[in-house]
Amino acid sequence: MSKKYLPYVNREIAWLSFNERVLQEAADSNTPLLERIKFLAIFSNNRDEFYRVRVATVKRMLPLGRRAIPLIGALPNDLLDTILKRVLTQQNRFEEIYQHLLKELKQQKIFILNEKLLNIEQQKVVRSYFHEKVISNLFPILLDEAKPFPSLRDKSSYLFIRLQAKQTKSYSYALVEVPTKSMSRFFVLPKEGDKNYIILLDDVIRFCVDEVFSVLGLNALDAYNIKLTRDAELDIDNDVVSHSMVEKISKGLKQRKKGLPVRLVFDGALPDDMKNFLLKKINLTKKDAPIPGGRYHNFKDFIAFPDLGRKDLLNPSLKTIEHKLFANYRTSLLQAIRKEDVLLVYPYHTYDHIISVLREASMSKSVEEIKITVYRLADSSKVANALINALKNGKKVTLVVELQARFDEENNLYWANKLHEEGATIIYGVPNLKVHSKLFLITARENGKLVQYAHIGTGNFNEKTAKIYTDCSLLTSDKKNMCRSKSCF
Repeated sequence: MSKKYLPYVNREIAWLSFNERVLQEAADSNTPLLERIKFLAIFSNNRDEFYRVRVATVKRMLPLGRRAIPLIGALPNDLLDTILKRVLTQQNRFEEIYQHLLKELKQQKIFILNEKLLNIEQQKVVRSYFHEKVISNLFPILLDEAKPFPSLRDKSSYLFIRLQAKQTKSYSYALVEVPTKSMSRFFVLPKEGDKNYIILLDDVIRFCVDEVFSVLGLNALDAYNIKLTRDAELDIDNDVVSHSMVEKISKGLKQRKKGLPVRLVFDGALPDDMKNFLLKKINLTKKDAPIPGGRYHNFKDFIAFPDLGRKDLLNPSLKTIEHKLFANYRTSLLQAIRKEDVLLVYPYHTYDHIISVLREASMSKSVEEIKITVYRLADSSKVANALINALKNGKKVTLVVELQARFDEENNLYWANKLHEEGATIIYGVPNLKVHSKLFLITARENGKLVQYAHIGTGNFNEKTAKIYTDCSLLTSDKKNMCRSKSCF
């Protein structure tokens, strides 16, 4: 990219450098083997989001031409070319690391088989599994040159299949979505001696794919993995008078499902005629980042690669600890906070302390009100359920819900609606601002006096991510510490 446009490192290129460090972790032989596979999954998931948001934003700027330079530091076309070159280099490195990890897995007597490597007994097991569990989750789409191409789901992986009519010998194509939303990506085959065998769901389908189409008089000849990435940036206009934030976010979520394609990833072995058919039907060109890859896509699923009981190939599990002050005040954590400030550091301290504080507040007769900011709650949030319990116990509950938490907008809307139905007061963020503060304020009346307990912290009120990310929570009843949390409400 021309230096006259970039006197500094462009932020998109810098982000790719960050993700490359995740690849370095996957290549580090000092990291346990199964953890290295997870780093490949993290790299893949990161790159998906990079295309869905960052690359999509650059593509939106293409019509601006030189006017985009002050915004992104380069001509959009130049930046997209640089991104593509860097991504292809990283993809090659990714494949090298994956192939090396497969060799290391074999040394540990763990074998990932494809449909062509199954012995007779394994074939029987796979066919039985296909009939019992898989076929009911498959909904093939027959493609027609004359008909519009179906709308492929973002974040889903598909098998692109070449078919041949048994009678006329003519060719056609079909798509089958790999149903990882309802099934595991991995099927563990019966162990043979000390050898472990795994087959991916993709290859289970490939092995039995003829059975899917034979009823139509078609033979399946080839099946290749493809994946489409869509523009996932929400379009939210600033006309707050005519539309509420909820309406705008809801509309944006619907549009996201139909976002313009920004990337097509395909098996590098995909024949040219099939690739050209796809590019034409999806209305992509070579400038639109068709990315050749390996046999499998959606590598993010490898975060759940089976451990097969091999704890020696994983990092030792981290045992969370209880804060010593709370250990001495098991009957009332609020009383412990009243005694002195408590600093919790995750993932080393247990997040159960936060749940317990909110649970106690939801039941305590002295507590009158709970105010809290919400950014990313867990799917089955214990925090939200504690707030619902507080409402059922007659407490006043107020939430500042940030709907612009990228890719968690739908989950935040769900909990906001659920809490509103229970009687909570919901404030949907602040126009032109994004609320990242993780605060709650508990107001109680003790011995006729108002007492307040506050949480000031990083991270999210999310008991699942607290087991992974490094964050802090300060719990205090000191008014000097609470001035920040009060100002939010």
